[in-house]
Parts: sequence; C-alpha cells; structure tokens
Amino acid sequence: MAIIGALALTVTACGDDKKDDGTKPDKSKSGSPATLALPRLDGQKIEVAAVWTGPEQANFVKVLKEFESRTGATVTFVPAQDPIVNFLGTKIAGGSPPDVAMLPQVGAIQQAVQKKWVKPVGPEAKAQLAKNYSKVWQDLGAVDGTQYAVYFKAANKSLVWYNTKVFDAAGAQVPKTWKDFLATADTVSASGVTPVSVGGADGWTLTDWFENIYLSQAGPEKYDQLAKHRIKWTDPSVKEALTTLGQLFGKPALIAGGATGALQTEFPASVTQTFTGGDQPKAGMVFEGDFVSVNIGQTDAKIGTDAKVFPFPAVGAKAPVVTGGDAAVALKDTKGAQALLTWLASPDAAKVWAASGGYLSPNKATDLAAYPNDVQRDIAKALIAAGDDVRFDMSDQAPQSFGGTPGKGEWKDLQDFLKNPKDVAGAQAKLEADAAAAYKN
Repeated sequence: MAIIGALALTVTACGDDKKDDGTKPDKSKSGSPATLALPRLDGQKIEVAAVWTGPEQANFVKVLKEFESRTGATVTFVPAQDPIVNFLGTKIAGGSPPDVAMLPQVGAIQQAVQKKWVKPVGPEAKAQLAKNYSKVWQDLGAVDGTQYAVYFKAANKSLVWYNTKVFDAAGAQVPKTWKDFLATADTVSASGVTPVSVGGADGWTLTDWFENIYLSQAGPEKYDQLAKHRIKWTDPSVKEALTTLGQLFGKPALIAGGATGALQTEFPASVTQTFTGGDQPKAGMVFEGDFVSVNIGQTDAKIGTDAKVFPFPAVGAKAPVVTGGDAAVALKDTKGAQALLTWLASPDAAKVWAASGGYLSPNKATDLAAYPNDVQRDIAKALIAAGDDVRFDMSDQAPQSFGGTPGKGEWKDLQDFLKNPKDVAGAQAKLEADAAAAYKN
C-alpha cells in the first residue's frame, strides 16, 4: 500500500435538506451546517458501552456531547472490559444492557447477533451507510444479509512509525520490502539504537504483525480462507509467514528489551518509548495503526517532523492493507438508540473525532480537512482509496475466544512464539488446536 497523494472526495452539501416531517438539520456546536436531521430526544437517557479508555474515551465523549447538543438527549459513556461480549452478557443477564455498544471485532458482532442481543439498523442509519460507505464496510456490519452494525472508527493497521532523528543519525532509509526492512533495522542497530519496539504484552499487536506478513505473502484468497478457518493453521502458508516473522522475532538485539522486554511492554509504552529519550530512545520505530498518533501526542514529538510513517513493507508481490474498526450496535430498539446509530453513520460525527486526531473514519464523506495534519490526511486518503480491496483484521473476524481474548487463543500462542520463534511447528499446532476448538469446524 502506498500512502497516496491527493484524493478527490465529493461531499454532498445537504445543510438545507428537510426530512419528511419538515424539520431542518440542527447546527453543530461550532455553528457549521449539519448534514443530517436528527429527532428531538429531550428527556431521553442513552447509555453507550465501549472498551475505550484515556484519550480515545475522551474523544468519543466529544462525539456523544455533540449528539446531545443536537437532540436534547442525555448520553452516558459506560466503560466496558475486554472481551466486551462477556461484559455485555453480564449486563444483559442482570437486566440492564446499555442502549448501544461499540464492538471491536466482526466476530463479536456475529456472536451478539447469534445470541439475539442486537437490533437491526433502522432505515435512517441504513440510508447514511448507503450514501457514505463502501460496500465492504456495510458488509462487515451485516449478518446473513441483515444490517446490524455501523462502523464508526476504522484503523489502517499497515503502518510503521519511525523516529526521524534516529533514522537521520543512522543514515537509515525508509524500506519498501521486508528484506529492506530487516536491512534498515540492522542499520539502526549499528548506530547504537535498538530498531524495533514491540508491545508484546498486548497479544493483539502480535496478531497484526502476523496478518500483515500473511496477507502480503500468501495473498488475499488464502487470507480469507484462514480467516474463516477453511484452511488449517498447519497449512504451509502459515509456516512460511511465521518463519518470516521469526526473522525479526528471532533476533532479540533488534527488539527493545528483547523478547522478555517486549512481552512486558504494553502497546502505549511501545509507542512512547520510541519517541522519548532524545537521541537515545529505546527504539527507532514501532509498527501499528493510525491510532499510534494518539500515543505520540502524549510525548513532545511532533507528527510530520519528529515522527513519520511508512507503509508496512511488501513481503510478497504487494504491500498489505489490513484494517480494523469499531462498530456501533443497538441493544435496545428505541428511538434514541437508532438516532445515535444514524449520527455515528454521518460525516458530522466523524468530523468531531477526526479533529482531535488518533482517528480514522471509513465514511467516504468525511471532510479530509478535519484531520489535524497531513500525515493523518494521507492515511485517511489511503484507506478510502483502497475501497473494497482492504482486508479486515483476521483475529477480529475470528470467534472471540480465539482471536480476541487476553491470555488465550491466538494472542497467547503468538506471545509464546515471540518467546521461542524457532518452534514454528509447535506454534502452528497450538494455533490450530485453539482455532479448531473456537470455530467448531
């Protein structure tokens, strides 16, 4: 994937549109014209559950506050624990489900639908989806042809962020292929800085490493088959991808803290340690999605000057485009819940968070000028330009017990692989056993 240049987006001006009931769209808090009409919800209380914390939670609350100002509703953010399906199950069993939940995995959407927890998306939200979203994003929120979810936040998970001072001092080049990437890592290492930061304490970061290598090396068809467990994790294509990943994981000197240190490093720290420490940070680069910018924002580094980004290097013929995302589902069939889904499917809602950074919208009508810098604008353009050719995070498509639970399944198996990257066959056997148990096929 290339971080591509200019992309023309046409945003339909609809500030003067009227709904069938004759109401006009409200103005936003900023006074700019709104692009959709929302019902008045004075006196209604809406609860929204999500696993977001810190800056992500604060930025999402801004989106909810704007909805409040336009509708008169009172919206409460409910902090949820991972895995969120377990959290929701407890709430539902206790008779107090939230009105809306943000689900971070396709598998979680499918599981919630199977349990008959969620309500279909209403006509107003579906109209926003049809107007503003590529088919791939609509399909990801549908189960058996029925739309249940609205993707509000996306992630471009095929990015490597680097410390420009480190690269300049080392004379390192931005790599385009995996071979180049390993050579760049060696160059940075020779300059006295450990090249790569890995947040191995959070198993999901390791699944992202594997998925980018696998998609580029094995190709999209194999990727889709493995995502659905139609081929086994003992397949030769998995062996090849793990062997490739082992070229990095098998050299402790290339990873900040070695394997032991990486397994004790949570994702936020993997970012901040790359952009603090002056000329001697703990690492020169860190792989992860566009949301890394939130954590860089907690350091003194400036995106675009001190911190820059390049696409995940091509392992096979093409560089990968792996995406993730968070989708809203309604757990109650109320006017407020459906209005919130409609709001989250609109470019108005996306614009609120985009301005704060650390956010990427799958909504094609989002105003690119809302993003805070050229780096984020380029990342957003690349995702929109990829259209239906992106592939969604594989672990997020899996049953949550395999692809989305700390200390279990793929997360744990890849943490064990980071400890012992020479045991490719053992890692494959563990992955296949856990996948077979979770997929039940």
